[in-house]
Amino acid sequence: MTKNILAIAAALCLGLSASAFAQTGTAARTASAPAASKTASAPMTAPATTSPMASSGDAKADAKAMKKQAEGDYKAAKAKCKPLKGAEERACKKDAKAAHEKAEADIKRAEADAKAAKKANKS
Repeated sequence: MTKNILAIAAALCLGLSASAFAQTGTAARTASAPAASKTASAPMTAPATTSPMASSGDAKADAKAMKKQAEGDYKAAKAKCKPLKGAEERACKKDAKAAHEKAEADIKRAEADAKAAKKANKS
């Protein structure tokens, strides 16, 4: 009887831990989630790609929207760091800044791609 109870308890623990991992597993692997803290920040959205046929107005609007999104994500990530203290807070802020710098680099790359596509369309 004791073995049955232990087997049921072990199965229950494994089932609960698997469901908890399924809920948080992907957020823990993102670059924007602080490794030292237990809070999971929202993952950064992928930059919108512009097609070669996109007009310059669309590319400018996309870049502007991407900048606004990056700023909002950075502000939200920093706000999640406020309740933390010490090393966790520093690590959280460092991760937020790194994610913001990556988003800015993605924006610059998208702008350069749009410019190259516009130049290619003129040729």
